[in-house]
Amino acid sequence: SAVKRPHNFIIFGPLLAECQTALHPIFPASPQPTMAGTTLRTLSLPQSVADVGGIDAWNASNDDVSRLLRMLGHICTASSVNEALAEVKAIMSMGHNLWAYAYMRMLYNKNMDVFYGALLAEPQLLLPVVYTPTVGEACQKFGKMPFYRRGCYLSIRDRGSFRKVLEEYASAELAKDEHGKYLCDCIVFSDGGRILGLGDLGCWGMGIPIGKLDLYTVCAGINPHRTVPVILDAGCSDASGNTDRVLVRDSELYTGSKHARIMRKSTAGTDVNSAFFGEGSMIEEFMQAATDIFGKHCLLQFEDFNSNDAFPLLAEYRNRFLTYNDDIQGTAAVTVAGLLGAIKLRKPMCTDLISELRRETFLFHGAGSANIGALLLLANEAGVPRSQLFVTNSRGIIWKSEDGSEGSFRNDEQKAFAQVGKPTFDGKDLVAAVEHIKPTSIIGAVGRDPGCFSKEVVQAMLRVNDTSRPGIYALSNPKTQAEITSVDCWTWSAGKAIYGSGTGMESLELEDKMFCPGQVNNVYIFPGMSMGAVCCKASTIPERFFMVAAEAVANSLDAEDLKTDRVVPHPNKIRSVGLNVAAAVVCEAQKMGLASKTLGKDASEIKEALQGLMWSPETSGVQEKIAPDDFVDSRAIGA
Repeated sequence: SAVKRPHNFIIFGPLLAECQTALHPIFPASPQPTMAGTTLRTLSLPQSVADVGGIDAWNASNDDVSRLLRMLGHICTASSVNEALAEVKAIMSMGHNLWAYAYMRMLYNKNMDVFYGALLAEPQLLLPVVYTPTVGEACQKFGKMPFYRRGCYLSIRDRGSFRKVLEEYASAELAKDEHGKYLCDCIVFSDGGRILGLGDLGCWGMGIPIGKLDLYTVCAGINPHRTVPVILDAGCSDASGNTDRVLVRDSELYTGSKHARIMRKSTAGTDVNSAFFGEGSMIEEFMQAATDIFGKHCLLQFEDFNSNDAFPLLAEYRNRFLTYNDDIQGTAAVTVAGLLGAIKLRKPMCTDLISELRRETFLFHGAGSANIGALLLLANEAGVPRSQLFVTNSRGIIWKSEDGSEGSFRNDEQKAFAQVGKPTFDGKDLVAAVEHIKPTSIIGAVGRDPGCFSKEVVQAMLRVNDTSRPGIYALSNPKTQAEITSVDCWTWSAGKAIYGSGTGMESLELEDKMFCPGQVNNVYIFPGMSMGAVCCKASTIPERFFMVAAEAVANSLDAEDLKTDRVVPHPNKIRSVGLNVAAAVVCEAQKMGLASKTLGKDASEIKEALQGLMWSPETSGVQEKIAPDDFVDSRAIGA
């Protein structure tokens, strides 16, 4: 056998090229607003920045930050895409992308069109710079870099005045339509409470909403002039609240409110942010103010909230606003897409994937938001019986008594998928669990148990599935936390197991067959989901949208994907997959009566309409830089 290192994967293929020539934004053209100066904003800045007198005063208040600002200003002199690419490549040649991240933030501040032009010209180079994996370290050091105007901060101290805060930001950063209404299609908002796998970074987590919106634009054509990244500042934990024990809140360069979060016990017994719940909560006030200003069709996407907050908040607001939580729903949808992809690999001629899905049994290792979200989608939308859905937590297979009064569950979400009755086997032993449950697929999203899908687990999966190919999914990020590597999975199973990963993994040539790992990443879902919902002016985003999105991803698999054992399409088709997802979402929205705007009478017309609405930067030097055979590293597409 021979191992192949990960391709420099995702490109956007012919559809991206089409996007470059279509210079029409998501609705009629919105000119970039003229900035009257950064000193105009006070309310919408993070507290520490506002307290010293604004952006310029903050950047001047620390010698290191001031010097970095001057240095980056001198380094970033590009006025064209080619110049920007030459500059950032020179920086990247030093071998560490944090400086390249800092350069790209300066470039955005100086020239948004050149920034997006560079991203679209060479996404394989720059997506890993502006988002994962670089954005994690960037958030840990966010306050050590110069502060720029992009991003709106709403502090707990400003409760009761959130509308004024948003209006101040809109006045400085957004254009208006002919009726004087501020133009905003999408807001990604976070409290910084659970940034990637890094924990509580508070206001330094602004890098995530910013980066997520960049992916909206690059992967789906959302107009960046009509988006707002938001941080809700409800306080921040001390260093013990983040994985690497980074000094955040107590750093002299922390931009936000320097106080701890105010926590309380929920009715389910979990620790939640008290400011986010109850009548007139920060979340409710923010979402209501945003829709009052920008309209009810403005998409409000939850991002990187702690799971204890995320689930009840989604349940409370999903039917009141156009909103979703990508960590729960987007990740769930792409997980289901990967499971559907396995069915396509087993039965390439299958035309009813959902019926086949209902016949399977699934073991989810880990009970965080990703796995719980997938379980909800399988049970409530795909119709998989709950008796065929098993999940573990640190106590082993989750169970409950018949009356629900006792069990191994930790919250209501886990309790909903607890099996009735204590297991008769050792629920903490994965091999024993596999042998008793006999799952057709095992899905790992533990995040803290690398290598837990051992050779013995793989062999047990082969035994209980007999002549059928078992599915083995290692969805934890980063690679160092993966439950099993692609090479181990295929080697130990002699190529019989079907494999999917949450991060970039190696391809493997085994007995004259090439096995290429499908990266089961929510970038296949959220760009198309958001594009579709915004363009058809959906009233809400029900779970049904995520089910049709998952089916659209699986049905995008082609013969070459199946030949190389991918459970999701090759990343070079991410743009066409996104279009398929957006079209599926719009079709379903129109069918369900949730679309306020009709884009076409069938999928073909809807796709054509969506393509015409994709935004592209008004700059030269993009089209000629796109090579149809380029690939972008799959690790660039995390979310």
